[in-house]
Amino acid sequence: MEKNHETAITQMRKSLEKIGISTQNYNDATLLRFLIARSIDIEKATKMFAEWKRWRDEFVPLGFIPDSEVPDELGDEKMYLQGLSAIGQHPVLMCKANKHFPSKDQLQFKKYVVHLLDKTISSSFKDGKEIGNEKLVAILDLEKISYKNVDARGFIIGFQFLQAYYPERLAKLYMLNMPWFFVRVWKMISYFLEKASLEKVIIVSNEEQRKDFVQQIGEDTLTVDYGGRGKLVLVQDVTINHFPA
Repeated sequence: MEKNHETAITQMRKSLEKIGISTQNYNDATLLRFLIARSIDIEKATKMFAEWKRWRDEFVPLGFIPDSEVPDELGDEKMYLQGLSAIGQHPVLMCKANKHFPSKDQLQFKKYVVHLLDKTISSSFKDGKEIGNEKLVAILDLEKISYKNVDARGFIIGFQFLQAYYPERLAKLYMLNMPWFFVRVWKMISYFLEKASLEKVIIVSNEEQRKDFVQQIGEDTLTVDYGGRGKLVLVQDVTINHFPA
């Protein structure tokens, strides 16, 4: 770890203790994510962590969102947890967008976002232990979507949660098979994204990009439809015993 990062983490711990937040259960890698997200600004990182802690305590009191709280979203069978990427060994979360429809229950949808992010991140824990710097790779397949599948609000909520409550957790987002009408939708959505988030989005639109996508994710992780040899695994079919702090 860089010396300036070590100093910043020490100062951040002191700042959090001053406002009554114990950092005993949070390792350096966790605090560093917040610092990086706020350009190593101690004051801003401390505020972000405090807001995250308050949100986490209120929104996720059990420490995780159980399947029983998101039955409608799970019932669509649209999200898949595909194991680890070939490059980076990040857990891979895939969405079949043509199976998604804008939610009528926004609270359940928000819980579903947390359920997905927590479960994906946790799936990469070695021996059930969190390091604190785990990242995920997301794949959004837009093949065969129609206007009824378009959910700009849901997309924005997902990114807002990532940016506010899961800093430095997203490694890459690959968008596949984007239809012409979604281009305008994406431009509108992108206005709500921070620059750091936008830089992690890759729209796969040509053969060279597709080959790199397969190489990054790995043939064992992707199914035949995407140039691999793996099988799709529904999120609800994956058992997780440990969740992120």
